[in-house]
Amino acid sequence: MSAPYAGAPAPGVEVCAVVLAAGEGTRLRPLTERVPKALCPVGNIPLLDRALARLAGLGLTGPERVAVNACYLGDQVVARVGDRAHLSVEPDAPLGTAGGVGRLREWIAGRGVLVGNADAYLADPQAPPGPDIAALLHGWDGHGVRLLGRPADDPDAPGTFDGHEFVGFSLLPWRLVRDLPATFGDLVRAVWRPAEAAGALTVVPYRGTFYDTGTPADYLAANLHAAGPGGLVDPAATVDGRVTGSVVGTGARVHGDVDRSVVWPGATVAAGERLREVIRAGDDLTVPAAR
Repeated sequence: MSAPYAGAPAPGVEVCAVVLAAGEGTRLRPLTERVPKALCPVGNIPLLDRALARLAGLGLTGPERVAVNACYLGDQVVARVGDRAHLSVEPDAPLGTAGGVGRLREWIAGRGVLVGNADAYLADPQAPPGPDIAALLHGWDGHGVRLLGRPADDPDAPGTFDGHEFVGFSLLPWRLVRDLPATFGDLVRAVWRPAEAAGALTVVPYRGTFYDTGTPADYLAANLHAAGPGGLVDPAATVDGRVTGSVVGTGARVHGDVDRSVVWPGATVAAGERLREVIRAGDDLTVPAAR
């Protein structure tokens, strides 16, 4: 029996974790033509690292208990993960959320599985990463499906569950995972909606802030939230311009004016440039991000 962790399920119920990091991040192009979405930094920390830290906060660490899937620009994901997790590299095209989990059935091997989207940004001022989602696991008997959610603006809108929108993490029983094929599919149709129809789906409310970071506007909003009102400038950045309310990554060089923006690690803002509500990558890529 592995060591217990915060928010543990019922005695005798084993849980592993899968971080989904194979997607192409098409809505974030052209940023994701250079870096997979899972490695885009939020508050100068790659999203994938944030997901792994949240699992570590639950006591879920190492390749026996945590898996990461990869496909698009997968070599970058593999290099970033290293020996921190078991790797499932999908060879041709991403298999989707259900197919990615299905391809890991032999590794999951009878356990319940906590599935997290690498691109989910979560922050709760009342609890650190891990304990902030512990209610999802607490007392789980290994049979029903649980989703982490927050109240939707329109409780009856398509895509909601019991009036909530999904916020990046779900808990799946082995009895449903064991039949998932390693072919393209999504968890909404394959698992969540059938469980909902059978009365076997529970939404666990999340009280913190959530962004899915899928669009430039939400990606910028997540960065500004992570930075706080004073902004965040990495100590290894060079700044002789003006920076207000922004995130500036390590090795970046800012000689112009930057306001409410994200400057990626190693990027340059030339003297005379004035950036507002954009993402700057490298020396030549500027992505507008205002809503």
